[in-house]
Amino acid sequence: MSDPQQHVSQQTPDNALEAPPQDPRGGYPRGPFPKQEQEQPGLTEKTDPTPDHGESSYEGHGRLDGKAALITGGDSGIGRAVAIAFAREGADVAISYLPEEEADARATAALIQEAGRRSLLLAGDGREEQFSTEIVEKTVDEFGRLDVLVLNAAYQKNRDSLDSTPTEEFDRVFKTNLYSLIWSAQAAIPHMEPGASIITTASIQAFNPSPGLFDYAMTKAAQVAFTKALAQELGPKGIRVNAVAPGPIWTPLIPATDWPDHLPEFGQDTPLGRPGQPAELAAAYVLLASNEGSYISGAVLPVTGGKGL
Repeated sequence: MSDPQQHVSQQTPDNALEAPPQDPRGGYPRGPFPKQEQEQPGLTEKTDPTPDHGESSYEGHGRLDGKAALITGGDSGIGRAVAIAFAREGADVAISYLPEEEADARATAALIQEAGRRSLLLAGDGREEQFSTEIVEKTVDEFGRLDVLVLNAAYQKNRDSLDSTPTEEFDRVFKTNLYSLIWSAQAAIPHMEPGASIITTASIQAFNPSPGLFDYAMTKAAQVAFTKALAQELGPKGIRVNAVAPGPIWTPLIPATDWPDHLPEFGQDTPLGRPGQPAELAAAYVLLASNEGSYISGAVLPVTGGKGL
């Protein structure tokens, strides 16, 4: 019979190699953040402090080897973090973005290529049906397949009141956050094989809406319904559909939301006491896109710093 003490001592070296636990309250800026304003859609170089997309921290493990992905709004913020992670996990990555975001898009493409994967830049406006469908066809033409569709592009703007919000602003929010999502999904599904994945970027706003973001929150609630319904439709075809629901995440969209007085305390009302960074969402998308998430469908995965849905 082996000596129990000897068995314990043999395990000690392995245990010593384990990474120490990381305090989730730290490691990133907690605020207060400087007051700042940007025009939509918001750019990374003008965002202070600069968001962390995982440029120096994300390490891939081959979870998406050989796959091809399309990420709408993939130039900055959450989209860039997902693009970096997908590329380092072995996927070729196409990203769509507004023409005004060309500099951010090229920076993201360079990071994809540094990971040894192919990139595809698709500039245009998702509010146009032709563009939202063409990005799918161009991705398939370039990569020969489409395994992961991340419906991430979004627009939000702070509202003073319902009665002061013009119709053209409703149109911009609904077409960016809903119409484009439907058009791209419609175009993608015929190209997707069993094992493919569709991931929507929803929001905590779908469940706990803020008055100043009522129209944005409406679209995020609709995205949750879309995700759950489409998961039921596509499950028999072997295609999984899920959503990630971020809480307060520091991206260029935040300074462009017209919140100058709200920015200093942004995200500090979470149990962890700080906003999240785009890099902290990447693993959620990788899980939902990879074979390791093979039995996850119709789910809404919160990444909220402890704020409840």
